[in-house]
Amino acid sequence: MSVASVYPLYIAKAEKKGRTKAEVDEIIFWLTGHDHKSLKQELEKGTGFEDFFARAPRLNPSRSLITGVVCGVRVEEIEEPTMREIRYLDKLIDELAKGKAMEKILRA
Repeated sequence: MSVASVYPLYIAKAEKKGRTKAEVDEIIFWLTGHDHKSLKQELEKGTGFEDFFARAPRLNPSRSLITGVVCGVRVEEIEEPTMREIRYLDKLIDELAKGKAMEKILRA
């Protein structure tokens, strides 16, 4: 599955709850180390999630602080590395849509 196929869904979920594309991007940047240019390139290439996370400029070491349930599964208990990274991102987008403050979402 490509990141580009899911990215608009993240934005739509956030915007439906009064949040912004910029906030979605900020979450992605924090989690992966991507910036506007590199994220755009990955989306245009149709990069799959496995390659997206494998080539991330700098996975944030604080991402291990992300805990909770996504799709009925505790993210901290997911053993498969790529799926855990995907669920970290899903969890952060869920928190954004639920109105959580960015400082808390980004584990500041």
